[in-house]
Parts: sequence; C-alpha cells; structure tokens
Amino acid sequence: MAVPKKRVSKQRKRKRRTHYKASEATLGTCSQTGDPKLRHRVCPTSGVYRGKAVFEVVED
Repeated sequence: MAVPKKRVSKQRKRKRRTHYKASEATLGTCSQTGDPKLRHRVCPTSGVYRGKAVFEVVED
C-alpha cells in the first residue's frame, strides 16, 4: 500500500487543485416552447420531456 513519506503542504495541495473547476451547465432547448432548459430534465415552462407531457403547468 502506498503511503506518502512526507506531508503534502497546503500550497502544493492547492496548486494541484486549481484545475478542479465546475463546468458551466449545458443547456438545451425545449421542443415545444424553444426556451432554454437543462438537458435530460423536464421543461419547467411546458412540462414536457422527450415529447411527452409529464405534468400540467398551472398558470396563475
């Protein structure tokens, strides 16, 4: 089992982790309304996922 011989300093650890960044969420367009939405999720404005109505949208 590999065990580090010396403790890794905060600076070295932080230098290594500078490249771990969150990527921007990719957006798709709703087939019904054309609004931007997160991919692989139900459209919040129309309630449609992959051409099927998942829930009814109630407008106030």
